[in-house]
Amino acid sequence: MSTNNYPKLHNATWPGVVGKGPDSEPLIPIDTMLELTAAAEVDGIKFDGVDVGLFDPSIDINDPKEGAKKLADKVAAHGLVIGSLVAPIWGGPVLGSKEDRAVFIDMVRKACQYGQYLKEIGIRPYGVIRIDSASSPETWAADPAGNTKIIADTFREACDVAAEYGEKLAAEGEICWGGMHSWRAMLDTLEAVDRPNMGFQADMSHTFLYLLGYNSPQDRILPADFEWSDRATLEEGLKTLTNALRPWTIDFHVAQNDGTVHGTGSHDKTGRHCLATDPNGKLDIAHDAGYWMRDEKGEVTKAFKHICWDGCMFPNEVMYKQQTWNDILAALIKVRNQHGWSE
Repeated sequence: MSTNNYPKLHNATWPGVVGKGPDSEPLIPIDTMLELTAAAEVDGIKFDGVDVGLFDPSIDINDPKEGAKKLADKVAAHGLVIGSLVAPIWGGPVLGSKEDRAVFIDMVRKACQYGQYLKEIGIRPYGVIRIDSASSPETWAADPAGNTKIIADTFREACDVAAEYGEKLAAEGEICWGGMHSWRAMLDTLEAVDRPNMGFQADMSHTFLYLLGYNSPQDRILPADFEWSDRATLEEGLKTLTNALRPWTIDFHVAQNDGTVHGTGSHDKTGRHCLATDPNGKLDIAHDAGYWMRDEKGEVTKAFKHICWDGCMFPNEVMYKQQTWNDILAALIKVRNQHGWSE
Protein backbone atom coordinates (compact mmCIF):
# COMPACT_ATOMS: atom_id res chain seq x y z
CA MET A 1 0.00 0.00 0.00
CA SER A 2 1.30 3.47 -0.88
CA THR A 3 2.58 5.71 1.90
CA ASN A 4 2.17 8.89 -0.15
CA ASN A 5 0.55 11.70 1.82
CA TYR A 6 0.79 14.31 -0.96
CA PRO A 7 -0.91 15.72 -2.84
CA LYS A 8 -3.75 16.23 -0.39
CA LEU A 9 -7.17 15.06 -1.58
CA HIS A 10 -9.96 17.62 -1.98
CA ASN A 11 -13.57 17.67 -3.06
CA ALA A 12 -15.24 20.71 -4.65
CA THR A 13 -18.23 22.46 -3.09
CA TRP A 14 -19.45 24.23 -6.25
CA PRO A 15 -21.03 21.15 -7.91
CA GLY A 16 -23.93 21.89 -5.57
CA VAL A 17 -24.41 25.21 -7.37
CA VAL A 18 -23.09 25.01 -10.96
CA GLY A 19 -25.83 24.05 -13.38
CA LYS A 20 -28.42 24.17 -10.59
CA GLY A 21 -31.07 26.77 -9.83
CA PRO A 22 -34.43 27.99 -11.16
CA ASP A 23 -33.93 26.53 -14.65
CA SER A 24 -32.59 23.20 -13.40
CA GLU A 25 -32.55 21.21 -10.15
CA PRO A 26 -32.49 22.82 -6.69
CA LEU A 27 -29.17 24.03 -5.28
CA ILE A 28 -27.41 21.72 -2.85
CA PRO A 29 -26.28 23.77 0.19
CA ILE A 30 -22.59 23.95 0.98
CA ASP A 31 -23.36 22.43 4.40
CA THR A 32 -24.63 19.29 2.64
CA MET A 33 -21.59 19.16 0.37
CA LEU A 34 -19.35 19.37 3.42
CA GLU A 35 -21.28 16.59 5.17
CA LEU A 36 -21.03 14.27 2.16
CA THR A 37 -17.34 15.03 1.74
CA ALA A 38 -16.49 14.46 5.40
CA ALA A 39 -18.46 11.20 5.53
CA ALA A 40 -16.59 9.63 2.60
CA GLU A 41 -14.00 7.02 3.58
CA VAL A 42 -12.04 4.34 1.73
CA ASP A 43 -9.75 1.92 3.58
CA GLY A 44 -9.45 4.39 6.45
CA ILE A 45 -8.55 7.31 4.16
CA LYS A 46 -10.74 10.40 4.06
CA PHE A 47 -10.80 13.67 2.13
CA ASP A 48 -8.30 16.23 3.44
CA GLY A 49 -10.20 19.31 2.36
CA VAL A 50 -12.43 21.19 -0.04
CA ASP A 51 -12.01 23.76 -2.79
CA VAL A 52 -14.68 26.44 -2.62
CA GLY A 53 -16.57 28.53 -5.14
CA LEU A 54 -17.14 31.94 -3.58
CA PHE A 55 -20.64 32.19 -5.00
CA ASP A 56 -22.72 29.78 -2.98
CA PRO A 57 -25.82 31.57 -1.60
CA SER A 58 -24.34 31.04 1.87
CA ILE A 59 -21.06 32.79 0.95
CA ASP A 60 -21.04 36.60 0.87
CA ILE A 61 -18.06 37.75 -1.21
CA ASN A 62 -18.84 41.33 -0.17
CA ASP A 63 -18.09 40.55 3.46
CA PRO A 64 -14.74 38.76 3.20
CA LYS A 65 -13.65 38.97 6.83
CA GLU A 66 -16.83 37.78 8.55
CA GLY A 67 -17.64 35.45 5.67
CA ALA A 68 -14.23 33.80 5.88
CA LYS A 69 -14.65 33.23 9.61
CA LYS A 70 -18.07 31.62 9.15
CA LEU A 71 -16.81 29.41 6.32
CA ALA A 72 -13.69 28.42 8.25
CA ASP A 73 -15.80 27.40 11.24
CA LYS A 74 -18.05 25.25 9.04
CA VAL A 75 -15.16 23.52 7.29
CA ALA A 76 -13.09 23.01 10.45
CA ALA A 77 -16.10 21.41 12.16
CA HIS A 78 -15.80 18.59 9.63
CA GLY A 79 -12.05 18.18 10.09
CA LEU A 80 -11.29 19.59 6.65
CA VAL A 81 -9.16 22.42 5.27
CA ILE A 82 -9.67 24.79 2.32
CA GLY A 83 -7.52 24.92 -0.81
CA SER A 84 -8.27 26.79 -4.04
CA LEU A 85 -11.05 29.36 -4.37
CA VAL A 86 -13.14 30.29 -7.40
CA ALA A 87 -13.58 34.05 -7.87
CA PRO A 88 -17.18 34.95 -8.91
CA ILE A 89 -16.17 37.05 -11.90
CA TRP A 90 -19.06 36.34 -14.29
CA GLY A 91 -20.81 39.66 -13.66
CA GLY A 92 -17.85 41.32 -15.35
CA PRO A 93 -17.02 39.67 -18.66
CA VAL A 94 -13.50 40.60 -19.71
CA LEU A 95 -14.64 41.08 -23.30
CA GLY A 96 -17.43 43.40 -22.22
CA SER A 97 -17.19 47.09 -21.38
CA LYS A 98 -14.58 48.97 -19.39
CA GLU A 99 -17.04 48.91 -16.49
CA ASP A 100 -17.38 45.13 -16.83
CA ARG A 101 -13.62 44.75 -16.54
CA ALA A 102 -13.66 46.92 -13.42
CA VAL A 103 -16.21 44.54 -11.89
CA PHE A 104 -13.97 41.60 -12.86
CA ILE A 105 -10.96 43.14 -11.10
CA ASP A 106 -13.07 44.00 -8.05
CA MET A 107 -14.23 40.37 -7.75
CA VAL A 108 -10.63 39.15 -8.01
CA ARG A 109 -9.65 41.55 -5.22
CA LYS A 110 -12.50 40.40 -2.98
CA ALA A 111 -11.65 36.74 -3.62
CA CYS A 112 -8.01 37.41 -2.72
CA GLN A 113 -9.07 39.23 0.45
CA TYR A 114 -11.29 36.28 1.33
CA GLY A 115 -8.40 33.90 0.70
CA GLN A 116 -6.04 35.99 2.83
CA TYR A 117 -8.43 35.91 5.78
CA LEU A 118 -8.73 32.13 5.45
CA LYS A 119 -4.92 31.86 5.53
CA GLU A 120 -4.73 34.07 8.62
CA ILE A 121 -7.29 31.87 10.35
CA GLY A 122 -5.11 28.86 9.50
CA ILE A 123 -7.71 26.88 7.52
CA ARG A 124 -6.14 27.43 4.06
CA PRO A 125 -2.55 26.12 3.85
CA TYR A 126 -2.31 26.06 0.02
CA GLY A 127 -4.29 26.73 -3.14
CA VAL A 128 -4.87 29.38 -5.81
CA ILE A 129 -7.61 31.73 -7.00
CA ARG A 130 -9.35 30.39 -10.12
CA ILE A 131 -10.52 32.75 -12.85
CA ASP A 132 -11.65 32.69 -16.47
CA SER A 133 -12.53 35.30 -19.10
CA ALA A 134 -16.27 35.14 -18.33
CA SER A 135 -16.71 35.64 -22.09
CA SER A 136 -17.86 33.33 -24.86
CA PRO A 137 -15.71 31.84 -27.62
CA GLU A 138 -18.00 33.55 -30.13
CA THR A 139 -17.23 36.96 -28.66
CA TRP A 140 -13.50 36.22 -28.72
CA ALA A 141 -13.64 34.96 -32.32
CA ALA A 142 -14.86 38.37 -33.58
CA ASP A 143 -11.28 39.66 -33.14
CA PRO A 144 -8.90 36.94 -31.91
CA ALA A 145 -5.75 39.06 -31.68
CA GLY A 146 -7.45 42.13 -30.24
CA ASN A 147 -9.52 40.15 -27.77
CA THR A 148 -6.56 38.07 -26.61
CA LYS A 149 -4.79 41.37 -25.88
CA ILE A 150 -7.77 42.63 -23.86
CA ILE A 151 -7.87 39.38 -21.87
CA ALA A 152 -4.11 39.49 -21.26
CA ASP A 153 -4.18 43.14 -20.19
CA THR A 154 -7.04 42.46 -17.78
CA PHE A 155 -5.43 39.32 -16.39
CA ARG A 156 -2.18 41.24 -15.83
CA GLU A 157 -4.10 43.83 -13.84
CA ALA A 158 -5.71 40.98 -11.89
CA CYS A 159 -2.25 39.48 -11.27
CA ASP A 160 -1.06 42.78 -9.84
CA VAL A 161 -4.02 42.76 -7.45
CA ALA A 162 -3.41 39.12 -6.49
CA ALA A 163 0.27 39.82 -5.83
CA GLU A 164 -0.76 42.31 -3.14
CA TYR A 165 -2.21 39.34 -1.24
CA GLY A 166 0.46 36.79 -2.09
CA GLU A 167 -1.97 34.89 -4.33
CA LYS A 168 -1.57 33.06 -7.62
CA LEU A 169 -4.27 33.10 -10.29
CA ALA A 170 -5.12 30.04 -12.38
CA ALA A 171 -7.00 30.36 -15.67
CA GLU A 172 -9.35 27.43 -16.16
CA GLY A 173 -8.96 25.35 -19.30
CA GLU A 174 -12.60 25.07 -20.29
CA ILE A 175 -13.98 25.25 -23.82
CA CYS A 176 -16.86 27.58 -22.90
CA TRP A 177 -14.53 30.52 -22.08
CA GLY A 178 -13.25 32.76 -24.86
CA GLY A 179 -9.47 32.94 -25.07
CA MET A 180 -9.17 29.62 -23.23
CA HIS A 181 -11.50 27.56 -25.40
CA SER A 182 -8.66 25.65 -27.11
CA TRP A 183 -5.20 24.62 -26.05
CA ARG A 184 -3.53 27.03 -28.48
CA ALA A 185 -5.75 29.92 -27.44
CA MET A 186 -5.05 29.12 -23.79
CA LEU A 187 -1.32 28.99 -24.41
CA ASP A 188 -1.43 32.29 -26.33
CA THR A 189 -3.31 33.91 -23.44
CA LEU A 190 -0.91 32.64 -20.78
CA GLU A 191 2.15 33.69 -22.78
CA ALA A 192 0.64 37.13 -23.38
CA VAL A 193 -0.07 37.62 -19.65
CA ASP A 194 3.49 36.63 -18.73
CA ARG A 195 3.20 37.10 -14.97
CA PRO A 196 4.92 34.88 -12.37
CA ASN A 197 1.67 34.54 -10.42
CA MET A 198 -0.43 33.51 -13.44
CA GLY A 199 -0.86 29.84 -14.25
CA PHE A 200 -3.20 27.22 -15.65
CA GLN A 201 -5.86 25.08 -14.03
CA ALA A 202 -6.12 21.74 -15.80
CA ASP A 203 -9.33 19.75 -15.48
CA MET A 204 -9.19 16.19 -16.80
CA SER A 205 -12.72 16.50 -18.21
CA HIS A 206 -12.80 20.06 -19.56
CA THR A 207 -9.23 20.09 -20.83
CA PHE A 208 -9.75 16.65 -22.42
CA LEU A 209 -12.00 18.25 -25.03
CA TYR A 210 -9.04 20.30 -26.27
CA LEU A 211 -8.03 17.06 -27.98
CA LEU A 212 -11.22 17.08 -30.04
CA GLY A 213 -11.20 20.72 -31.10
CA TYR A 214 -14.65 21.63 -29.80
CA ASN A 215 -15.17 25.38 -30.41
CA SER A 216 -11.86 25.42 -32.32
CA PRO A 217 -11.63 22.67 -34.98
CA GLN A 218 -8.34 24.00 -36.33
CA ASP A 219 -6.72 23.27 -32.95
CA ARG A 220 -7.86 19.65 -32.81
CA ILE A 221 -5.07 17.30 -31.71
CA LEU A 222 -6.61 13.89 -32.38
CA PRO A 223 -7.19 13.00 -36.06
CA ALA A 224 -10.69 13.60 -37.46
CA ASP A 225 -11.16 9.87 -38.04
CA PHE A 226 -10.02 8.97 -34.52
CA GLU A 227 -11.61 5.89 -32.95
CA TRP A 228 -11.85 5.58 -29.17
CA SER A 229 -10.51 2.04 -29.36
CA ASP A 230 -7.16 3.49 -30.47
CA ARG A 231 -5.64 4.00 -27.04
CA ALA A 232 -2.11 4.54 -28.39
CA THR A 233 -3.18 7.56 -30.46
CA LEU A 234 -5.15 8.93 -27.51
CA GLU A 235 -2.07 8.72 -25.32
CA GLU A 236 0.05 10.50 -27.92
CA GLY A 237 -2.58 13.25 -28.02
CA LEU A 238 -2.52 13.57 -24.25
CA LYS A 239 1.27 13.86 -24.35
CA THR A 240 1.07 16.68 -26.92
CA LEU A 241 -1.54 18.50 -24.85
CA THR A 242 0.16 18.14 -21.48
CA ASN A 243 3.66 18.91 -22.77
CA ALA A 244 2.29 22.26 -23.95
CA LEU A 245 0.28 23.21 -20.85
CA ARG A 246 1.88 21.28 -17.98
CA PRO A 247 4.64 23.87 -17.45
CA TRP A 248 1.89 26.39 -16.69
CA THR A 249 -0.24 24.09 -14.51
CA ILE A 250 -0.55 25.17 -10.87
CA ASP A 251 -3.95 23.66 -10.03
CA PHE A 252 -5.37 20.29 -11.05
CA HIS A 253 -8.83 18.74 -11.14
CA VAL A 254 -9.19 15.00 -11.39
CA ALA A 255 -12.28 14.06 -13.41
CA GLN A 256 -13.73 11.68 -15.99
CA ASN A 257 -15.14 12.49 -19.45
CA ASP A 258 -17.01 10.46 -22.07
CA GLY A 259 -15.86 12.55 -25.02
CA THR A 260 -18.99 14.71 -25.14
CA VAL A 261 -20.07 18.20 -24.17
CA HIS A 262 -22.78 18.88 -21.61
CA GLY A 263 -24.57 21.76 -19.95
CA THR A 264 -27.47 22.11 -17.51
CA GLY A 265 -29.38 25.10 -16.24
CA SER A 266 -27.79 28.31 -17.49
CA HIS A 267 -24.31 26.79 -17.77
CA ASP A 268 -22.93 26.64 -21.32
CA LYS A 269 -21.95 23.29 -22.74
CA THR A 270 -18.48 22.18 -21.73
CA GLY A 271 -16.64 18.92 -21.00
CA ARG A 272 -19.08 16.45 -19.44
CA HIS A 273 -18.08 15.48 -15.94
CA CYS A 274 -18.78 11.77 -15.59
CA LEU A 275 -18.85 9.64 -12.49
CA ALA A 276 -15.55 8.04 -11.56
CA THR A 277 -17.11 4.64 -12.31
CA ASP A 278 -18.82 5.63 -15.59
CA PRO A 279 -18.38 2.74 -18.08
CA ASN A 280 -18.43 5.27 -20.95
CA GLY A 281 -15.50 7.21 -19.52
CA LYS A 282 -12.71 7.62 -22.05
CA LEU A 283 -9.96 8.31 -19.53
CA ASP A 284 -7.94 5.88 -17.46
CA ILE A 285 -8.18 8.30 -14.54
CA ALA A 286 -5.18 7.22 -12.45
CA HIS A 287 -2.90 6.59 -15.42
CA ASP A 288 -3.86 9.68 -17.40
CA ALA A 289 -3.52 11.99 -14.41
CA GLY A 290 0.16 11.20 -14.69
CA TYR A 291 0.45 13.16 -17.92
CA TRP A 292 -0.34 16.28 -15.87
CA MET A 293 1.47 15.31 -12.67
CA ARG A 294 4.74 14.00 -14.14
CA ASP A 295 7.14 15.80 -16.47
CA GLU A 296 8.42 14.52 -19.82
CA LYS A 297 11.06 12.47 -17.99
CA GLY A 298 8.45 10.82 -15.81
CA GLU A 299 9.38 12.71 -12.64
CA VAL A 300 6.60 13.90 -10.31
CA THR A 301 6.45 17.70 -10.65
CA LYS A 302 5.00 18.49 -7.19
CA ALA A 303 3.59 21.65 -8.84
CA PHE A 304 0.56 21.69 -6.53
CA LYS A 305 0.04 20.56 -2.93
CA HIS A 306 -3.44 19.19 -3.50
CA ILE A 307 -5.67 17.73 -6.18
CA CYS A 308 -9.42 18.24 -6.36
CA TRP A 309 -12.28 16.21 -7.82
CA ASP A 310 -14.58 18.37 -9.92
CA GLY A 311 -17.93 16.77 -10.72
CA CYS A 312 -20.33 19.45 -11.90
CA MET A 313 -23.82 18.98 -13.31
CA PHE A 314 -24.42 15.54 -11.83
CA PRO A 315 -28.12 14.96 -11.08
CA ASN A 316 -29.05 15.68 -7.46
CA GLU A 317 -30.14 12.07 -7.03
CA VAL A 318 -26.56 11.03 -7.74
CA MET A 319 -24.99 13.75 -5.60
CA TYR A 320 -26.99 12.84 -2.51
CA LYS A 321 -25.71 9.25 -2.58
CA GLN A 322 -22.78 8.71 -0.23
CA GLN A 323 -21.43 5.96 -2.50
CA THR A 324 -20.85 8.59 -5.20
CA TRP A 325 -18.31 10.37 -3.00
CA ASN A 326 -16.73 7.16 -1.77
CA ASP A 327 -16.11 6.15 -5.40
CA ILE A 328 -14.67 9.58 -6.15
CA LEU A 329 -12.38 9.42 -3.13
CA ALA A 330 -11.21 5.97 -4.25
CA ALA A 331 -10.29 7.41 -7.66
CA LEU A 332 -8.30 10.22 -6.03
CA ILE A 333 -6.46 7.76 -3.80
CA LYS A 334 -5.38 5.78 -6.86
CA VAL A 335 -4.05 8.97 -8.46
CA ARG A 336 -2.03 9.81 -5.34
CA ASN A 337 -0.74 6.25 -5.02
CA GLN A 338 0.63 6.40 -8.58
CA HIS A 339 1.81 10.00 -8.83
CA GLY A 340 2.12 11.38 -5.32
CA TRP A 341 4.92 11.73 -2.82
CA SER A 342 5.57 11.70 0.91
CA GLU A 343 6.54 14.56 3.19
